[in-house]
Amino acid sequence: MQERSSVGDLANHLRQELNRYSPGGKLPSSRELVERFRVSPVTVSRALAQLAAEGLVVTRPGAGAFRARPRAALTSTGDTSWQEVALSADAATELVPRTVDASGVLASLAAPPPGVIEFNGGYLHPSLQPERAMGAALSRAGRRPGAWSRPPMEGLPELREWFARGIGGAIGAAEVLVTAGGQSALTTSLRALAPPGAPVLVESPTYPGMLAIARAAGLRPVPVPVDPDGVKPELLADAFRASGARVFVCQPLFQNPTGAVLAPGRRGEVLRIARDAGAFVVEDDFVRRLVHEDAGPLPRPLAAEDPDGVVVHVGSLTKATSPSFRVSALAARGPVLERLRAIQVVDTFFVPRPLQEAALELVGSPAWPRHLRAVSAELKTRRDTMTAALRLRLPELALPHIPFGGYHLWLRLPDGTDESALVTAALRAGVAVAPGRPYFSAEPPAAQIRLSFAAVAGTEEITEGVRRLAVAFDEVRA
Repeated sequence: MQERSSVGDLANHLRQELNRYSPGGKLPSSRELVERFRVSPVTVSRALAQLAAEGLVVTRPGAGAFRARPRAALTSTGDTSWQEVALSADAATELVPRTVDASGVLASLAAPPPGVIEFNGGYLHPSLQPERAMGAALSRAGRRPGAWSRPPMEGLPELREWFARGIGGAIGAAEVLVTAGGQSALTTSLRALAPPGAPVLVESPTYPGMLAIARAAGLRPVPVPVDPDGVKPELLADAFRASGARVFVCQPLFQNPTGAVLAPGRRGEVLRIARDAGAFVVEDDFVRRLVHEDAGPLPRPLAAEDPDGVVVHVGSLTKATSPSFRVSALAARGPVLERLRAIQVVDTFFVPRPLQEAALELVGSPAWPRHLRAVSAELKTRRDTMTAALRLRLPELALPHIPFGGYHLWLRLPDGTDESALVTAALRAGVAVAPGRPYFSAEPPAAQIRLSFAAVAGTEEITEGVRRLAVAFDEVRA
C-alpha cells in the first residue's frame, strides 16, 4: 500500500511540474527523481509509466523521459453517422431492444475523482485485499509444471473440486465449470436458459449488472419484490404464472442492494414454485465469503438443497480478493450443464491456466483463512461505523435492514427527496454514492441510495464521507 500511494503522489508532483518544460523537453533523470523524492526506482518507473499512459510524457529507453508534444490535429475526423442506421435498422423486428444502459454498472467500477470518498464501490479497498498472498500464489503458480499449458475446458479438476465442496449437497466436481468471473457466469447462464425476447424474473431491487446482462441478451426483466427476508414466494408464483418465464435470478445470501437473506421458510418454497413452473433458478452466491464477524451460521447454497437440477449456481472468488482476480464457478446438474459448457467454450474457450493455478495456491495456503477472518472483522467494524454515523448525522434516512454480510447499506430517502439531485450534490461535497434507480427494472417505489463501506480506506473515511453526505442532504432539502 505504501508503494502504491508513493506512485500516485510522485505522478501528481510530476504532472504539476510539466509546465516547467517545453514540449519535447527532457525531465530529470530517474536517479535525480529517486534522490529528490526519496522513493525507489520502481516507484519512479511506475509514475513515469502512468504519465506516459496519459499522453503527458514520452519515455525513450536509454535517453530518459520527455514532455510529450501536442498531438497534431487530424486532417479528417471521418464520418461515422452511417452507424446510426446500421445499428438500428433491424430494431423494428427486435422483441427487446439491444441498447443497454450500463450507467448502473459503471457507477461501481469507475474510480471517483481525486479527493472524493468512494461510497459507490463494489470491491474491497486495496488495504483489504490479500495482495501479498495473491502475489505469492501467482508466483508459485507460474512455476508449477505445465502452468502455461492449455487447461481442461471445464477447468482444473482440483479447482472444480474445491468449488464443489464449498457448495455441498450432491454437487460434485463433474457438475462444476470454472468461469472468468461472476458477470461472465451470469451471462452464460442467461444465454443458455432463455431465448431472446423471453421474460426473466429478477429480484426488485437487484444488481444493475444483472439487468444489463438480461437486456443485452434481448430478455425482458420482470421484477419480483423482496423484503428483509428475501423474495416473496407468493409474488414469485404470481410472476411465473403471469409472465410464463422459465428463469428466476436471485441472490439468496446478502442480496445486492438490500442485504437480505432468504428466510429458511422461503427457501423450499422458492425451489418448489420454480420446479412447478418448469423453470430454473439462477443462484448468484456472490458474497458468501464476505460474512461479518457477528453473523451466525450461514444457510447452505440453494444448490445444496436441490436434488432436481432446478438451481444453476454461480459462486466467485472475486469479491473476497480483487476485481482483477476473476475466477468463479458455474454449477448445474442434468442436461443444462452441457449447454452451459458449450456456450462458455464458444465465448471464452477457458479461464487462463495460470490464474486457475494461482487460485488453487491461494485457497490452499494458510494465508487464505487468515484473510477471510481479517476481512470479516473489518467489515463488521466498518458497517457499525457507517450505521452509527448515519444515525447521528442523517437520522432522516431510513435503514430498514442492517446486514450481517456483504459490503453495503440500502437507504430510503424521505418522501419528496430528489434522488438524482442528492447524488449530484454529494459528488460536489466530495462523496460518491450509488443512486437507487438503476437497481429497479420498473418504476421504483421510493427514492433510495446504496452506500458501500468496503471500497474506502478505513473508518475515518466513513465518518467523513457521511458528514459530507449530510452537507449534501441539507443542500438538497433546503
